[in-house]
Amino acid sequence: MFSSFFETARNSPFRTPLTMARCDAAAPVVDPQPVEGRQIAAAATPVAQQQQDSCEFGSSKYFALCGIGGILSCGTTHTFVVPLDLVKCRLQVDQAKYKNLVHGFKVTVAEEGARGLAKGWFPTLLGYSAQGLCKFGLYEVFKVKYADIIGEENAYLYRTSLYLAASASAEFFADIALAPFEAAKVKIQTIPGFANNFREAVPKMLKEEGVNAFYKGLVPLWMRQIPYTMMKFACFERTVELLYKYVVPKPRADCTKGEQLIVTFAAGYIAGVFCAVVSHPADVVVSKLNQAKGASAISVAKSLGFSGMWNGLTPRIIMIGTLTALQWFIYDGVKVALGIPRPPPPEMPASLKAKQH
Repeated sequence: MFSSFFETARNSPFRTPLTMARCDAAAPVVDPQPVEGRQIAAAATPVAQQQQDSCEFGSSKYFALCGIGGILSCGTTHTFVVPLDLVKCRLQVDQAKYKNLVHGFKVTVAEEGARGLAKGWFPTLLGYSAQGLCKFGLYEVFKVKYADIIGEENAYLYRTSLYLAASASAEFFADIALAPFEAAKVKIQTIPGFANNFREAVPKMLKEEGVNAFYKGLVPLWMRQIPYTMMKFACFERTVELLYKYVVPKPRADCTKGEQLIVTFAAGYIAGVFCAVVSHPADVVVSKLNQAKGASAISVAKSLGFSGMWNGLTPRIIMIGTLTALQWFIYDGVKVALGIPRPPPPEMPASLKAKQH
């Protein structure tokens, strides 16, 4: 599939505005001279990439722009799938009423109309934008800082552990930002008549349970999101590496940015499927916990039992797979649009190569 796609892209007459025209063979060959204000070099070359970068890799501006990419990738995608998320949450907390995904949609529309499927969109947008800022921005920070601490050789040899540690650290803080909005969203979506929107939900939650209402789900949220994010980043990074090594028929540097984004989307979807399975039991506990007053994560888990903690897995795989693929696609697209440095997949340092010979 990839080889035919790349061949078509390579032969397309519209593939790049930088294609060089060949004139009569007898005509003298003149070295092209730069035109002021125009980029002549091919986009895939390292020199051109450096000239296009809007900031230095590892700088404060770099981390800030990555955070903006995280806001756009997480906030938009989670808001886009609110109807699926709403039905998924209702499946998790009331299996008797909402028997399956299709039935859940039918019941919701019958009772609340099509507008009912959008319940909780505003806290979703706010919460996951804040989470995306911390998740992607801090991941880049921790990845660079941890690599500096352990050194270039160890950063390559133990890169999977590096990805896991950096993503877990980032998600710890991201969930603190997300928790209040997630709690409000679940109450709006799963408790009939509780509140129609975020503005109504917040004072009601404060009156009934105090500030604890917004953070009582933080620990199970960590249990859900930290394994999810560790899988999301580590699996994505290694999948990208493997795709370029074994599937894509040419080096990343020779791929156009469009082709690179296709690889990003494919790797993101693969990572998303694993993410959904790993984090699903904790996701069910979070939904049930925010629905029930005075409950604890342990009591909810006991009442659900092992099989109950897998309710709603199919819609979540569809949702998370799509979400994760779109998030990586948007995040990488934002990097391209803003000229943020995009290092290629890791290669063995020269010092390690020398030791092997």
